[in-house]
Amino acid sequence: MVNLDDLKKEALNILKDEKVKYVIGYTEGANGTSVAPVFIKNPEDTEKLVWNPGCFHNLTRFLRDEKKRKAREKHPDERPVGIVVKGCDSRAINVLLQEKYIKRDDVFILGISCENTGVIDEKKLAKKLKGKKALRFNWDENRNLIVTTENGTMQIPADEVLAERCLECPAQSPVVYDILFGDKVKHRPEDRFTSVEKIEDFSQKEKWDFWKGQFDKCIRCYACRSVCPMCYCDECVVDTISFAVTADTTAEEKAQKIKWIDKSSVQSETFIYHMIRAIHLAGRCIDCGECERVCPVDIPIRFLNKKLEKEAKKLFDYEVGFDPDQLSLVSSFKDEDPEEFIR
Repeated sequence: MVNLDDLKKEALNILKDEKVKYVIGYTEGANGTSVAPVFIKNPEDTEKLVWNPGCFHNLTRFLRDEKKRKAREKHPDERPVGIVVKGCDSRAINVLLQEKYIKRDDVFILGISCENTGVIDEKKLAKKLKGKKALRFNWDENRNLIVTTENGTMQIPADEVLAERCLECPAQSPVVYDILFGDKVKHRPEDRFTSVEKIEDFSQKEKWDFWKGQFDKCIRCYACRSVCPMCYCDECVVDTISFAVTADTTAEEKAQKIKWIDKSSVQSETFIYHMIRAIHLAGRCIDCGECERVCPVDIPIRFLNKKLEKEAKKLFDYEVGFDPDQLSLVSSFKDEDPEEFIR
């Protein structure tokens, strides 16, 4: 079992020894069991760290900010950043290493094993609680979520409240780390793509109607892009507001910048936004589910990424985030790769 005191102790040590400039972890949120990301610079503040089934945030997203911050500084602190990661988060780090976005020396990884459980889906838990407020919760040794409310204690089987990504997770322990907390687990679910089967079974018209209905809700807030650790481009092809500007960029170049799609809720452009983003994540998405979690209108964005992950596995036996030295999906070719899709 993961011992929170061990995590606090190691975070304290690496800060006191100045091995890292700060530690990114989890702390108590504003209300009860909620959890929020925290940036700890002072060793004594490591007491704020928490670890529980509500730690669903993928903290690797903040490595984007760190790199941009260092690029702006004349004399940046070159020490690594300490970061708490789950199994899925560690795969994101491997992708960033694979793409040479970061170096291994840039991060000191505090890996936490999910130990055959994972993190909760807040909506699933809310349905189980039926209006009751959770005061605290944790997993027991039998994969049950023990929830304490004002009305007493409840026991809920893990599979009824786990996030869908956790039910299909192929890495319940970090695949890269400097220190590991908890027991290392190598178990992989037999079917990692159950969630997309209900969409795959739809007829072509049903699929069109389903996605039309979903994308009609999209308000183009770009929360899915902002929370994604893989959306680190300085210039985003789907956002005309965000583009790379250097000291040499002229006013004319800014004014003449190509607008691939406008920032509007026009259905055709919304389709293009989501399709382009999904394709850009092919062979890169590690299924942390953050894009779907933060969507304010509940679009099941994860289905798109999961479908592409399934096709990459089926057609090319490609798995994301397990080997930082492997070639990326779109740049690796084998003689035995299927070619039936080529027209």
